Amino acid sequence: MGKKDLVLRLSAAGDVIRTLPAVRALKERVPDAYVAWVVEEPSGLLLKSQPEVDEVILFPRRRWTEAVKSPKRIGVTLAEVWRFIRNLRMKRFDVVLDFHGILKSGMISFLSGAPKRIGYDRKSSREGNFLFSNIKVTLPEEKISRFKRNVALLQGLGLEAKNVNPSLSIPKRDKEYVKSFFRTLPVPVQRPLIAIHTGTSPTAPFKRWMPQKYSKLADRLIRELGATVLFTWGPGELEWVEGIRNDMEEPSILAPKTESLTQLGEVFRYCDLYIGGDTGPMHIASMMGVPVVVIYGPTAPVFHEPYGEHKRLEKR
Repeated sequence: MGKKDLVLRLSAAGDVIRTLPAVRALKERVPDAYVAWVVEEPSGLLLKSQPEVDEVILFPRRRWTEAVKSPKRIGVTLAEVWRFIRNLRMKRFDVVLDFHGILKSGMISFLSGAPKRIGYDRKSSREGNFLFSNIKVTLPEEKISRFKRNVALLQGLGLEAKNVNPSLSIPKRDKEYVKSFFRTLPVPVQRPLIAIHTGTSPTAPFKRWMPQKYSKLADRLIRELGATVLFTWGPGELEWVEGIRNDMEEPSILAPKTESLTQLGEVFRYCDLYIGGDTGPMHIASMMGVPVVVIYGPTAPVFHEPYGEHKRLEKR
């Protein structure tokens, strides 16, 4: 029986997605390893659909955070936290891989009871996380992407990972759902089919390009390339996207409502190009093998670049 590995990357869908190639590389090199992943609830469904993840352990941070605000619920919440840690220890993990590198992930790593706890060194972690690991990985001096940063943590296991296959696994039901959408469009799709994702996380509105810029860009793509433009959207973004479409002079297509990130990934698989900001959907598109054009705001392109080869164009 192979060793039991516990992966820690708790939140942010984009960061969870960018950790998957490292976990896939681990399973490819140690096929009999058992991989469990502690993650917050929004990304749980995605991980449950990925074959390299054997077990998903949900970390209910939001519920616990709300509960401690109420004096009446503190006792119940503390008991639940204790059960969570106890159950984690009972699984007897051999190794923890802490990709998150912050205080709470460090505490989970330490409290898991695993004898080998791999994390980043002091320079590459935050909030004193390095104190909880007993194997520390030092990253290169030069800036590297999150994808490369995550793969580098496997050095703590003595593994070198190159040429990692980043693709997402798409469940059959999601493939059928998206296939049905494209099959029932009133007119055939004219190539190239270009996906534009204009939204961002509600906590990062500064990453959004101006809506009028998107509408003008979409019109040009249709007129000059003969393209079909497909607007994808997430929770709370429909009104924003419809405003952009209404501002256009050319007709466009609205993507179906997607219930999961794997459904969104399957939508991108049909496309010839993706355009959008520095978001989780951008990373999904790149992992589906779709060429992407990323419009960056104040975030660092090197850290947040998509998977694959790149060409950087800077506004002068």
